[in-house]
Amino acid sequence: MTPIKTDILIIGGGIAGCIAAIALIDTHTVTLIDKLEHPRERIGESLAPAAQRILKELDLLDDLQSHQEQLHIQNFGMQSYWGSDQVHIVDHLRNPDGLSLSLDRKKFENYLRKTAKKRGVRCLWSTKLHHSTFEANQWLVTTTSDVYNKQHIKARFVIDATGRQSHFARSRGIKRIHLDKLMTCWMTLPNTETNKMSTIAATENGWWYSTVIPNNKRVIAFQTDSDLIDKHIFKDLTSFIKIAKENTQIAAILENNKDAIQFHGTVAANSTRLEHVTGQQWAALGDAAISFDPLSSQGMFHAMANAMQLKTLLLDVNIVDAYTTQKEDIFQKTYTQQLNDIWDQYLHHKNLFYSAETRWKEKPFWKRRHINSL
Repeated sequence: MTPIKTDILIIGGGIAGCIAAIALIDTHTVTLIDKLEHPRERIGESLAPAAQRILKELDLLDDLQSHQEQLHIQNFGMQSYWGSDQVHIVDHLRNPDGLSLSLDRKKFENYLRKTAKKRGVRCLWSTKLHHSTFEANQWLVTTTSDVYNKQHIKARFVIDATGRQSHFARSRGIKRIHLDKLMTCWMTLPNTETNKMSTIAATENGWWYSTVIPNNKRVIAFQTDSDLIDKHIFKDLTSFIKIAKENTQIAAILENNKDAIQFHGTVAANSTRLEHVTGQQWAALGDAAISFDPLSSQGMFHAMANAMQLKTLLLDVNIVDAYTTQKEDIFQKTYTQQLNDIWDQYLHHKNLFYSAETRWKEKPFWKRRHINSL
C-alpha cells in the first residue's frame, strides 16, 4: 500500500490533537489518527473562560454556541468547602472572558473531530500507532486498524497528543515522571438540584467535586491517592455511594436523587510530565507532555492553549517546510522552556491551593501535599 504523505501527523484525536489539527490545516497538510472510533466518556468538563478566546480565534465559538446538540452550559461559579466548614463562593461574573463552560465532553470532542475533517484534515479513526522510524529527514510511521491492517504514513513532523500514556514519546524511550498518586473515582446521575453551581469539598483522605453538565446531568467525583483507600471501594457503585454519603455536601445531593446512577470507575488524575517534551522533529502536546491535578481546572484549557502555542512556534521557526539543524535546536530549546514555565507556574499554584487546607494536615493525603509545598 502506498504510504500517506503528510506535513504533520498528529497522534491522538482528543481536544489537544483536534485543536492543533484545526489550527494547522490552513498552512500544512495534516493527518490525525486515534485508536478509538468514537470519543469515550471523560470526566474533564470544566472549560476555563479564557478558552473562549481560542475558540473564537479558530472560528469555532459561534458555531459551538449555535450547535443543534447542547454541548455546553454556563457555569456561574464554585461553592467551596476548603479550609473550613463554611462555604466560600467563587463566581465568574466579573471575568472579562465571560463565564466558565461545563461541557458534555464526549459530544464536544465529537464536534471537534467533525470540524477537523470538514476543514480538510485527513482523519483516521480506529487507527493505532504500531511502529515508527526516522530516516531521510522524515518519520515513517506504521499504523494498524481493523480496516487497513497495516498502513504507512510519511510525515515531516509528529505531534504526540495521546494523553497521559504519551504513546509516541514513550515508544522513543522517553520516561514519564509521576509526582503523586492522585486518582479520581466518578459517577454521573440526573440533576435534581436547583443550585447549579459547582461544589468542591475537602475531606480527611482527599476531596469531592460535583458539577452540572448539559442535558441536566451531574458529575460527582472523589479525588484521593491510590494507596490510601481500599481499591475494592472504587470497583463497586454501592461501596462508592457509601463513602460519598460520609460527606455532608455530597450526601445532600444524593439524598434528593433516587434516579439511575452511572458508575464510571477510576482514572488517573496525578501530576505527571515527560522527561523530554520534544525531540527530532516531534513534540508532545497537552496531557502527553504535562498533566495537571484536576484541582487546577486547567486541563482542557492547557490542551487548547498548548496547541496554539505549538502551532505558533512551528510557523515562526518554520521547521516543517524548511528544516535545518539550527532551526531544530531553536525549536527544541524554545518549546522545552515554554513547557517548563507552564509546569513551574502550575506547581506553584497547586501548592498554594493544597496548603490552604489545614484541617487534616497530619493525615497522609494532606501531609504529602504540605511537604511538597515547602
